[in-house]
Amino acid sequence: MLARSPLSKRSIAALAVFFLLGIAGLVLVLYGKAGGSGNQAAGECRDLGEKTAALTPLVKGEIAGLRFMKPPRLAPDIAFESPKGPITLASFKGRTVLFNLWATWCVPCRTEMPSLDRLQTSLGGENFSVVALNMDTRNVEKVPQWLSENGIGALTLYTDQQGKGFQALRKEGLLTGLPTTLLIDEKGCLLAEMSGPADWAGSDAIAMLKAMVGK
Repeated sequence: MLARSPLSKRSIAALAVFFLLGIAGLVLVLYGKAGGSGNQAAGECRDLGEKTAALTPLVKGEIAGLRFMKPPRLAPDIAFESPKGPITLASFKGRTVLFNLWATWCVPCRTEMPSLDRLQTSLGGENFSVVALNMDTRNVEKVPQWLSENGIGALTLYTDQQGKGFQALRKEGLLTGLPTTLLIDEKGCLLAEMSGPADWAGSDAIAMLKAMVGK
């Protein structure tokens, strides 16, 4: 019998290349199946330049500190507690959300809360919601009492007693202190963020939010 000739270095290199290309192709297929919808959603967020450009001239006065994301991106889907049980930020898709993080020990937050309550009263509905997430981790039983004593009745009490939402947003570079407000559109895209308090029931905020919601 004739002995098989050993493969040349060139043949071995070619086989290695074909093997690596096959692995790369398989990875791309699997990635497309597993993450395609997420990539598509992120693409939808990146295509919101015209929307943010139209809103930019309306960001003035009390809300002059609102900063548009460049580019807009999907809002982190953080979890927290509602009066009816666990809920996520993604549960509010389909409506524009003004997402505010606050605590009773935060003096600027306490000053801001009545305006958020009035905003929910005036604009809240199927197309818009103020989602105010309380970040108290101690004496949490006093939070409903504080809301009642200060006439805050339109806002639903959402809580994050373990501070997981705070940590998740901080890792995303979206939060350094309280209060912090995020503006999220009906697709779940994070359009803008603001650090510090504002008069969210003032004429400047109302005009900008009405333009965004389409009222």
